[in-house]
Parts: sequence; C-alpha cells; structure tokens
Amino acid sequence: MHAPLILAASRPATPLAGTIRVPGDKSISHRALMFGALAVGETRISGLLEGEDVLRTAAAMRALGAEMVQDGPGAWRVAGRGVGGLVEPADVLDMGNSGTAARLLTGILASHPFFSVLTGDASLRSRPMQRVTDPLAACGARFSARAGGRLPLAVEGAHDPLPLEYRVPMPSAQVKSALLLCGLNAPGLTRIEEIEATRDHSENMLRHFGAKVTVEADGAARIITLVGQPDLRAADVVVPGDPSSAAFLVVAALLVPGSLVRIEGVGLNTLRCGLFATLREMGAALSVENERVEGGEPVGDLVAAHSALRAVEVPWERAPSMIDEYPILAVAAAFAEGTTRMRGLKELRVKESDRLTATAALLSANGARVNIQGDDLIVEGGHKPAGGATVQTHMDHRIAMSALVLGLATPAPVAVDDAAFIDTSFPGFVSLLNGLVAGPAPIAAP
Repeated sequence: MHAPLILAASRPATPLAGTIRVPGDKSISHRALMFGALAVGETRISGLLEGEDVLRTAAAMRALGAEMVQDGPGAWRVAGRGVGGLVEPADVLDMGNSGTAARLLTGILASHPFFSVLTGDASLRSRPMQRVTDPLAACGARFSARAGGRLPLAVEGAHDPLPLEYRVPMPSAQVKSALLLCGLNAPGLTRIEEIEATRDHSENMLRHFGAKVTVEADGAARIITLVGQPDLRAADVVVPGDPSSAAFLVVAALLVPGSLVRIEGVGLNTLRCGLFATLREMGAALSVENERVEGGEPVGDLVAAHSALRAVEVPWERAPSMIDEYPILAVAAAFAEGTTRMRGLKELRVKESDRLTATAALLSANGARVNIQGDDLIVEGGHKPAGGATVQTHMDHRIAMSALVLGLATPAPVAVDDAAFIDTSFPGFVSLLNGLVAGPAPIAAP
C-alpha cells in the first residue's frame, strides 16, 4: 500500500503557454518491448514511456528470458529470444495496474509450453480476463482464475499451439492483439475478425518486425490474417508522444482563457485520434503542424488555443478511436454550450475503474449536470461546474488527471483523493502542466 497523494487544482493566475513534449505512447511502448523480446537480435527503442505500466511489461519480458537494458531516459535495448523462445518464469508476473500488459502477455503465454501466473494490483485484479482467455483456450492453453476470470490467473501454455479463428464480439484492440500474439507461435493462419476497426499498433509493429499480416475491410468490419511462426527480426522503434496523454494538455489549453500550447511529436494514428476530431467539431482551435511518419506511425505537432466550445453528439462508432479520452472529453463538454451526448460507452465500465460511473461522479460532485442513460453519457454544458469537491479516483489515473484539468477552469479548486496512479501512464504530468503557467503552480497539495 502507498500513502495517498492528495492534490488540488485551481484556476491559474496566467494563461497556459509554451512548447512541450508528452511521454511516449503507452500502447506502442508495451508492444515495442514485447515484439523486441520475440524477435531475433537486438532492438533499440527510443522515446519509451517509462511509467509504471510499461516498466511492468519490461520486468515481465525479462523474467521470460529476454534481455532488457536501459541506456538512458526512454532509450532501451532489447535482446530477444525469437518466436517460441521464451522460458518459464521463476516467479509470479505482477502487472501492477496495466490491463493492456496483462491481456497481451496472456496471449504470448498461451502459446508457450510452460506454466506461469499473472497478478496485479487491486484494480487490475477486479477486471475481467475471460474476454481473452475464452478465445485463447482454442489454441490448446488452459487457464485457472478467480470467479469471473479475474486475476490471479494461472496459465498452462499449449505444447502444440493451434492457430486461431475468432470474431471479436466487442471493439477491443487488447483482445485482438492478445490473439495475434498467441498466433505468432502457432503454425498456419490465425484469422481475427473485428466488428469495427480498433487501434492497429499491433498490426503495424508486426509488419515492422517482419511478420506477414494482411488486413481486409468487410464493410465496417476488418479481417486480420497472420502467418504463424515467422522469423521476427530485431527492428528499431521510435515511440511517438502518446495522444491519450496529450489530450489532457489540449483540453486544459482549450478551457483556460488566453492559453496557447504546442505539443511536439504526438502520434496521430487515425484509429487513436477520435478525441481530436470531436474537439474540432465542438469548435476547438486545434491544428496539426509538421506532419510526418516515424517508425510506421503518423506523427505531428498539436497546437491548441483557448476556444468557445459547443455541444455535439459523439457516435458510438467513434468509441474505439477515443475510448480512453471520454473522461477528459466530458470535462470539456461541461463547459460547452448545449448538451453533449456520448454514445456506446459500455467498454468504459471495465477499465481501471468503472470509468463511466466515475466520470459522471467527478462532474456531478463539482456542480455539472450529467447523467447516464444505458451506455450513453450526457453532459449539459449550459450549467458550468463550480468545483469545490474532492474527487474519488478509484485508483484510475485518467479520472485523476481529468479532475485536475477540471479544477483549472472552475471558480473553486478541485481536489483528488489520490494522484499517485497518474505515474502509471503520464509520469511528470503535474510538473509539466505547472510549467506552462508563469505564476504560482495551479496544481499542488491542498
């Protein structure tokens, strides 16, 4: 257990202004370490996110026999063992707070012929794993877990893994990626159908390391086919800035009068940028400069300025491209003119917390009008929140950051009961945001 880190955010004395970089993309960082461990040779990674979630992945791959060396901030070397070459870990693999790490690693372990156990913190142990273990069992792996498929999870990997064919019933890049990682060590073709496109970092990185992956559109659905047992070869990876982290700085700039913030080197994968499209629909002064491609991923510099926002309806089809950004979008919606409706947010109920309920609670506690109808979140922006509450974060880093951004725009400060978990995805968030203000730090201990 740790001592709670209680922080409060107040209206800054000056606008937010400056040019900054956010930490590396968490999704790509996890995958760079995993694919590097499964490749032959030495992979060099730059810009790796060194938050707690990603460091858990590095520790797990090291425990499975890969060599992980940190050369400097964000600079790592990974000496891989080749597809199928990982070894049985000597101890339990503790994935901390990271659902991405736990689910993707389960896919890897399922097709390796040894015994392993995954666990995590209290939040991760409450999250469902059956969405990956049920389809992975078809490769020949056996799983034992607590009720509801919850961690700790024991994995007996398949000795002769079979390729997988599966239609993912909900939009989930984690499930898709876990199945592809399992299929790497199975002969033949693994074929995954997703009902709508989700972030494709796994497909991009598989190609980058030499795997043969094809993607076919079938209406709104996509069919991904992987040729099993490829000779993955080491390939250097440049990790772009995380768009999910940039989202908090963008919304802060939009809400604080007079602000102008440039965020350099942000990943702009179209399957990750639903929030930015939504904010532009709301009237945000948000532009992209210096667009380029790095390591197979589109990258650019985001420029955000204070804006008068208007309400929109966010369609459910957009959810996979912005699933982690709904809490901070809800904060922006609370200051927009009109009523914003965000549709189809069922997936938010199984994140680090029940994010749908937690997002509504953080706004309601601070005076915004918000309600949940089914899987839709509705924010009435004509009644701007006043602040003054302490938000229960439920060990969820995105709820904590969203609440602190809210406090920058409300008349009274907004506090959070524990900000320690922010470092799992965005180390340095508080100091980075405070550094954009010329006057006293707006985020500090109350």
